[in-house]
Amino acid sequence: MYLHTGCQIAVSPDAKYFAVDWLGVEVTRATLGIIGMGSIGYKVAQRARAFNMRILYHNRNRRRNEEEEAVGAHYCAKMEDLLQQSDFVMLVVNLTPETHKLIGKKELGLMKPTATLINISRGAVIDQDALVEALQNKVIRAAALDVTYPEPLPRDHPLLNLNNIIITPHIGTATVQAIRMMAEEAIANMLAVLNGQPIPSEVFPK
Repeated sequence: MYLHTGCQIAVSPDAKYFAVDWLGVEVTRATLGIIGMGSIGYKVAQRARAFNMRILYHNRNRRRNEEEEAVGAHYCAKMEDLLQQSDFVMLVVNLTPETHKLIGKKELGLMKPTATLINISRGAVIDQDALVEALQNKVIRAAALDVTYPEPLPRDHPLLNLNNIIITPHIGTATVQAIRMMAEEAIANMLAVLNGQPIPSEVFPK
C-alpha cells in the first residue's frame, strides 16, 4: 500500500514535502502465516526467514521435522489458529473445489485487524465480495493481490476503488529468467514423452 501510494506522492507535481508521520508496518519479527506449504510456499518461508519472521503454516500434509527446522516454521493443524496469530497471511494453494473461496467472511473475521492478506495463488481462493466488505470496514488492515477473479477485474469493481489494497496483474513469474525456465521445463517434458522416458514434471491425478 505504502509503496504504491508513496510513489504517487513522490512524483506528484503537488508534492511540497513528505509527511514524517506516514508510517508502515515492520516485516522483521512479524508473524507470517503461509497457507499451502508446497514447493512455492516453502520457498516463501526460506525468504521470510531472512527477515527473522515467525513462520506459521497450514497444509494438507505436515512437512518433515528437518524441513520445518530449516526455516523455523511451525505447523498449524487448524487454519483458524494461523489466521488468528498472523500479521501477514499468504495464500499459496492450488485452486481446487476444496480451496474455492477458502477465505471468506468467517476467515477474514478471524484475522487481526492489523493483518494483511496476500494472495499469490488464484483469485477464486478468496471470496472477493467478503474481502471488499472486510477492507471497507477495516476488519483487516490491507490486502495485496497478484491474482483476481476474473483477470482483469471489471473496471467498476469495488476492489479497484479501495486505498488499502494493491493489485498486480498476475506477474509473480513475469521475469525473463522465469519464463525461460518454464519453457525449458515444458520442452524437457515433451522430449521425455516422445522418447518414452519418465516425465520430469508429471502431474498425477488425485
